[in-house]
Amino acid sequence: MTAHRTLSVSRDIDAAPERLFAVLRDPDRHAALDGSGMLRGRPEGPSPLGPGDRFSMGMAQGRIPYRSVNVVVEYEPDRLIAWETWGELRGRRLVGGQRWRYALTPLDGTADGPATTRVTHTYDWSRARFPRLVIELPGYPRRMGPAMATTLERLAAAVREEEGG
Repeated sequence: MTAHRTLSVSRDIDAAPERLFAVLRDPDRHAALDGSGMLRGRPEGPSPLGPGDRFSMGMAQGRIPYRSVNVVVEYEPDRLIAWETWGELRGRRLVGGQRWRYALTPLDGTADGPATTRVTHTYDWSRARFPRLVIELPGYPRRMGPAMATTLERLAAAVREEEGG
């Protein structure tokens, strides 16, 4: 990853890594987790996700709907999942190349408390096609930090709801 074109946000979540990983590798849950408001509609592709899996997601920027094509490019069970996203037309990659990465680091739980996991969510546009024009000038890096923090809040809420609390 090139530090110049990456942004990371971390949060400690009271849940075991395997529970968080199960949520993250389920593309049917991505729109509900998304803090940017850009993910719309239902994904198409395999679920749960595994190494090399390809899936698409309904998206919108403003009033412009489109579908992104995503490929799982990093995968370590219960520790790491990342996908690269592209805008394609007739199988040709036109824009994209950004990676969305979730790294899960187990932290010590307490004898009377739940396991805790540090989740680091990274937006990496170092491999993107036309990064200055398509990502930086429209201001996405500036907006992604708060959106990613919201995504991590929603991830924490999702695992709490599964526990019934």
